[in-house]
Amino acid sequence: MEHLLLVIAIVILVYAHFSALVPRSVLTAPIIFVGIGMALSKSLGNILTTDGGELLKVVAELTLVILLFTDASRINLRALVKDVGLPLRLLGIGLPLTIALGALLAKLVFPDFSWWTAGLISAILAPTDAALGQAVVNSKQVPVKIRQALNVESGLNDGIAVPFVIFFASLAAVQATSASASRWLVFWITQVTLGPLAGIAVGYIGGHLLEAAARRGWVDQSFSRLASIAFAILAWAGATAIGGNGFIAAFVCGMAIGCSTNSIKPAIQQFAETEGQLLSLTAFLLFGAMFVIPSLESATPTDWAYALLSLTVVRMLPVAVSLLGTKLDFSTNLFVGWFGPRGLASLIFALLVTHQFKLAEADHLITIVMLTATLSILAHGLTAVPGAKWYAHVVNSHTCEDGCEHEPVVEFDVRHHHQPMTMPDEA
Repeated sequence: MEHLLLVIAIVILVYAHFSALVPRSVLTAPIIFVGIGMALSKSLGNILTTDGGELLKVVAELTLVILLFTDASRINLRALVKDVGLPLRLLGIGLPLTIALGALLAKLVFPDFSWWTAGLISAILAPTDAALGQAVVNSKQVPVKIRQALNVESGLNDGIAVPFVIFFASLAAVQATSASASRWLVFWITQVTLGPLAGIAVGYIGGHLLEAAARRGWVDQSFSRLASIAFAILAWAGATAIGGNGFIAAFVCGMAIGCSTNSIKPAIQQFAETEGQLLSLTAFLLFGAMFVIPSLESATPTDWAYALLSLTVVRMLPVAVSLLGTKLDFSTNLFVGWFGPRGLASLIFALLVTHQFKLAEADHLITIVMLTATLSILAHGLTAVPGAKWYAHVVNSHTCEDGCEHEPVVEFDVRHHHQPMTMPDEA
């Protein structure tokens, strides 16, 4: 374990020396860390076999807990409902349609899969990761309304997808075990009811207590950061202890914190941009070292076909349907449809689901998800800068009368990973 941690520390230190140069290129941090992981996979073979799986599981769980919590804590529910109709369309219409279409195509492409396994693959690949194409949400040339739609969608759809993932995984496990479907349905209901209850209790009560202490000047700033993340871990561990889902609890806890407090929000954001970023990049490095090359080697033509369909048709068609009636330009439909990268949430979902549930197609599922995410990390990362420039050129030639892309919205940030949103515009 010490040798693996040493390698991770060296990689991060080396990257830090060039980190300000990366946004000026077509490369992204996920591309670099996955690539380094792939390059080191053979030389670290014995170490990864011994310690890699255990470390990756810990990093993956902690990363997902923090990712869900920090994203949800930034939600401004009033602004979201009142002023941000576009993200609501993408989440309320686009996300369910994406899961349904992805499941249908998975069943057609992989006829041996059950419908539950097909739904599970689709649900795992449904969340998007704006960090893979950060130049898009950073570009000041792209209208705020569109940048915010992609950013908010990416920040919330992983938390919304969790119940779907658990549901399909529970029923897919029925065929691989002797347990009855009713037992797994009870398990799912327990997960999605006790999880939110734990999240609400920790977030609402803990948030108010910390807010009251902060108003009295009792809370040191550094401990405000630690306390806020302690809420996420407490919600996760507490929900798991009572039979609920810890990831749903972390997401709901973040939402409760965001609605009940104001003073600790900056602390949560600072944690996401430092410690959270460290965890996510470590996860990308370990995924690259342990899974990418085996997945590429074992992938069949049908796996490649589904991965390409997932990144195009499965994403773009539901987005087009969800945007009907908005009077958005065709270029906007195309742009929003393409920039739905699959990244860290999908990778972590796949890893944790195959660890928790006994699935007959676990290895094949890992291959499909890893292949799709790897293609997305590369394709969306490399096209982010030129894509943002192309779209900005097209849409900024229009006036407000031509479409609604330039309509003002209340600007607030949800996802904020890998690079600060205030970074100079490079797109």
